[in-house]
Amino acid sequence: QANLPAAATDTHKYKRGHLVVFSGGATATGAARMSAMAGLKAGAGLVTIASPEQALAVNAGFLTAIMLRAVEDEVSLREWLSDKRLSTFVLGPGFGAGEKARQFALALNDRHLVLDADGITSFRDDPQLMFDAFADGPTRLVLTPHEGEFARLFPDIAADGALSKVEKARAAATRAHAAIIYKGADSVIAAPDGRALINANAPPWLATAGSGDVLAGIIGGLMAQGAPAFEAAAAGVWLHGVAGQRAGKGLTAEDLVAHVTPV
Repeated sequence: QANLPAAATDTHKYKRGHLVVFSGGATATGAARMSAMAGLKAGAGLVTIASPEQALAVNAGFLTAIMLRAVEDEVSLREWLSDKRLSTFVLGPGFGAGEKARQFALALNDRHLVLDADGITSFRDDPQLMFDAFADGPTRLVLTPHEGEFARLFPDIAADGALSKVEKARAAATRAHAAIIYKGADSVIAAPDGRALINANAPPWLATAGSGDVLAGIIGGLMAQGAPAFEAAAAGVWLHGVAGQRAGKGLTAEDLVAHVTPV
């Protein structure tokens, strides 16, 4: 609790951090919007969606409190990163898997990054490349794999029948130099130093399209406010479960966003 963001009487939006969520192209923008709104609801002071220029108008038609930025390629991203106030990023929801996602993730290796969905899949052929990029210094990377994505990044760990889910998550966190959320009905959150938690408050109706995008945004919003990676991951999973309980049966991911609240 001491490591989680708390509202102070003298706070302002810049003190509450700037979160950036990457969007896919014009026909793949919804996941990023849900993630960005979840980050804002979780307490980030400012949130920007970075997208190809072709997607700006689509996103603008749905958003008011979220800022927009055209980022076409690695060159334009690195130019933007000269602004050191951009501390935390979410990459993966609706982005598309492939070389562009790998380039973007590696360019962000000195920032805090939540890598989800397509971002994770983009490193399935060479996960060590990502692990090495974030290996130095404090833990800055949060990975949010479900069972299939976990097996792509950590095939040997996933296949080891002698290990429990907690042991697998711990081994993966140590290897990746990252906070790991091994998702499921009993999501396990693990840190490189061996800490691990099991979250049990998630209702079954959270298993719906877009739910993981919301989770990634919540975690990003907490990290933008200064929460360390493991604490942000653990609190984010818990807040995600609480939002699911509030939204109730039959929820959609859009419903879920409306029920996200800060710590």
